Amino acid sequence: MMAPQVVSSPFLKPFFLKTPLSVASSRRQRRHTLPASEFRNLTPQDAISVFEIEREAFISVSGECPLTLEEVLSFLGHCPELSLGWFEEGQLVAFIIGSGWDKDKLEQEAMTTHVPDSSTVHIHVLSVHRHCRQQGKGSILLWRYLQYLRCLPGLRRALLVCEEFLVPFYQKAGFKNKGLSAINVPALTFTEMEYQLGGLAYARRNSGC
Repeated sequence: MMAPQVVSSPFLKPFFLKTPLSVASSRRQRRHTLPASEFRNLTPQDAISVFEIEREAFISVSGECPLTLEEVLSFLGHCPELSLGWFEEGQLVAFIIGSGWDKDKLEQEAMTTHVPDSSTVHIHVLSVHRHCRQQGKGSILLWRYLQYLRCLPGLRRALLVCEEFLVPFYQKAGFKNKGLSAINVPALTFTEMEYQLGGLAYARRNSGC
């Protein structure tokens, strides 16, 4: 069995958030071994944390999770390079999980399928821990994820489906509305959104990919 792909990208490098002076001074008293904030690909070992955040975020809204725990484990096992987690002090605070897809539009099969070596990424879920919402973390993570995808060879676009109230959020990030999705979930309808991963040469020249 092939080992998971290891991806090097400037968008996965640790970075440090500004900390209030009172907090920073108290923290100088103890040794730090973890970056204040880090982005990295997820692994199957992160699946429980992923599922707990996802379950809390979606059960109260739609009554079910986009991905079951088994599906989370499957995607993180087969295509971890298409995921991105945001960790603060070693704790997962937000994440995106994607998989490969090889058709023009998303179909029901795309919900549980990863197609290797495809030019399209299907973004299954973007979720933020309940204690970290209303801080812009979803927008920041999505931006970093899309820039990261530009560094992966062969990728040309990203697709996702969302409820109507989320369409403006994704349009602000650069996604285009492709109309009503063919994907069905009881009592819910979805809009399909598309993001073109164009300008690859520019992105690589200016990001160190």
